[in-house]
Amino acid sequence: MASAESAPLHVEVACSPATGQVVCRQLVLESGATVREAIARSGLATPAEADGANPLKVGVWGQLRPFDHVLRDGDRVEIYRGLLIDPMDARRARHLSQRTPKR
Repeated sequence: MASAESAPLHVEVACSPATGQVVCRQLVLESGATVREAIARSGLATPAEADGANPLKVGVWGQLRPFDHVLRDGDRVEIYRGLLIDPMDARRARHLSQRTPKR
């Protein structure tokens, strides 16, 4: 019987390459796998993006985590992209575009 230490990990790696798009990959990794390994195996980001001058921000279940964070079975690794516009500015622009003109 295999021990829990050697059991494979079933994880999901998700990213949103553009507004309204979500790409997910289901992976089976060896016990002790890290966030970096999951991202590399998913093909959703390159090693240069993960380790470059402006590294990606990543998390597990919505919590920021370092690339060397050890994963557990059932984890969801999330790759965060940079904001293109400040959320307050976006909210303000939506509000202005939805206003009805005065008569």
